Amino acid sequence: MSEEPHGELTIRTIAMPADTTANGDIFGGWLMSQMDSAGGMAAVQRCGGRVVTVAVNAMVFHRPVKVGDILCVYTDIVRVGRSSMHIRIEVWVRRFITDQHEKVTEGEFTYVAIDENGRSRPVDPVA
Repeated sequence: MSEEPHGELTIRTIAMPADTTANGDIFGGWLMSQMDSAGGMAAVQRCGGRVVTVAVNAMVFHRPVKVGDILCVYTDIVRVGRSSMHIRIEVWVRRFITDQHEKVTEGEFTYVAIDENGRSRPVDPVA
């Protein structure tokens, strides 16, 4: 695949046997949790405080992830609203014992900045 990842490398981890389905592929929920964690990290860094995930606007699984694949999650903030941040997330893998690198999943998640009482708070539009 000639395409390259977009965004900043936010998480890098390895897919393990405990994360598989009965078919031997990595469970989509585990993959989604890695994406949500990476998006949350990017949102916290952008707004300088607590955030909550409010939506998974889109998500597409392109290829399966296998045990031993090195998972690389990239984040890119595509839009900042009054209190929300829309973050595009791409997941790429480096296949086990090879140099093959391919995109396996992508999506867009929305996070909202919150205060100490759990209420939405403004995000600096310039930061």
